[in-house]
Amino acid sequence: MLVTLTPHPDMPSAHVDRIEVDIERREDFIWLRYTVFGHVGRVRWPGAAEPDRADGLWRHTCFEAFAPTDDGYREFNLSPSGAWASYTFEGYRSGMAPADERAQVLNLEATEAWVTLEALIEVPPGALRIGLAAVIEDIDGGISYWALAHAPGKPDFHHPDSFALTLPPPEPA
Repeated sequence: MLVTLTPHPDMPSAHVDRIEVDIERREDFIWLRYTVFGHVGRVRWPGAAEPDRADGLWRHTCFEAFAPTDDGYREFNLSPSGAWASYTFEGYRSGMAPADERAQVLNLEATEAWVTLEALIEVPPGALRIGLAAVIEDIDGGISYWALAHAPGKPDFHHPDSFALTLPPPEPA
């Protein structure tokens, strides 16, 4: 399934034209391919890092997924550096702790016109919907916030209105 993220109306990007996300559910995992189109050389891309859990990834260019669950919701951060993070929340922006579910950045490809990041995230128990988002930092320090759906007001990927996509059924093996 292919979906398109839109920039927050108050914080558009001067350099990114479009972000598409291809999504497939594969048994206990969700495969994601985020593709950023535009003047991608004007985006600040994080340097390579260990492909391990790291905090604060959302402060720079980062791709995100949010999944409401029976016990709150999960947040996944996927950095072009290869680092990742997963968190559990008991309620709206409350009860944050590292989540057991893992994520993995699989591949990063780039041309002058686009950059693609492929990743896998574990499907949290009880997750039926997902929110997809991206934080894009440009080389001049500007930041734009992209999502499937934006709640009213300032950018807020944690808002339930952002969890806008029903998860597809698992792909046949």
